[in-house]
Amino acid sequence: MTTRPDAGQRLRRLLAILSWLARVGRAPVSELSDRFGIRPEDLVADLELAACCGLPPYTPDQLMEIVVDDQEVVANLGEELARPRRLTAAEGFALASAARAILATPGSDPDGAMARALGKLDAALGGAGRLKVELGDAPHLAEVRGAVEDRRQLAVRYYSLSSDEESDRIIDPVSLVSVEGRWYLDAYCHRAGDMRRFRLDRLVSVSETGRPAEDHGPLPEPATEATPAAFVPGPDATVATLAVDAGGTWLVEAVPVLARKDRRDGRTEVELAVASTVWFERLLLRLGPHAEVLRPKALTGAGAEAARRLLERYRAAG
Repeated sequence: MTTRPDAGQRLRRLLAILSWLARVGRAPVSELSDRFGIRPEDLVADLELAACCGLPPYTPDQLMEIVVDDQEVVANLGEELARPRRLTAAEGFALASAARAILATPGSDPDGAMARALGKLDAALGGAGRLKVELGDAPHLAEVRGAVEDRRQLAVRYYSLSSDEESDRIIDPVSLVSVEGRWYLDAYCHRAGDMRRFRLDRLVSVSETGRPAEDHGPLPEPATEATPAAFVPGPDATVATLAVDAGGTWLVEAVPVLARKDRRDGRTEVELAVASTVWFERLLLRLGPHAEVLRPKALTGAGAEAARRLLERYRAAG
């Protein structure tokens, strides 16, 4: 099964790669792959996408010139893209914030052209040393960060908003990630038997078990504070597997999916996290005959049951 990359992460990473390529001009595919922590095939796919970008009217002479083969990437981003721009104050601050986000991407050059340009932009805006982005410290952040870095197992008590209950769990921390100003912990949850994402401000208590975090084999690519990983379900989610035909493939774009693969019968098999049965039933009603729930067994009849209740309500109202 393959996981779908987060669009925001993919864009920030691509911008960081292009910024570096603009300075060096050419680089081996293997070097770029190692520097930015991306598989070679994903790197090539992203750069092929960037090669379709440029300036209006988007004629071939106005597109970025990026040549990729199995061994090397050669980039000529064009003189027009390097031409100085006149920015308003609002545009300048927006650009400065975006530059900081890109520079935070692993693999970016902290002393490169973008960092130097950012220094000049700060000076022009009169905000040198003043403009800062602070996420603040979530409860237990220091304890959790230490456990992630030292690979120590934790015992946590977690409040779930969906069930309005607290639960005790043993978890093996993998990585911390900041998403839209909130801190989350990606960890292997022994109660769920899989990877789960815990929101730090919902951790009621945190303590160490005195044991090292266990090795659970290949896990989803760890997130970073600058580049959130692909969707990870919450601690109370149930993973459901559906088979959808051509009429139901919109599901992959409409909701976060954990994995997908093509089946021999022509349908697409999709895994998604279900934190609310009500939400899942509504989703199945929208999919109608285009989806079949394969597992778990407890959810295989959810769509038919929801349709039956809806029909009964319709008849009663009539």
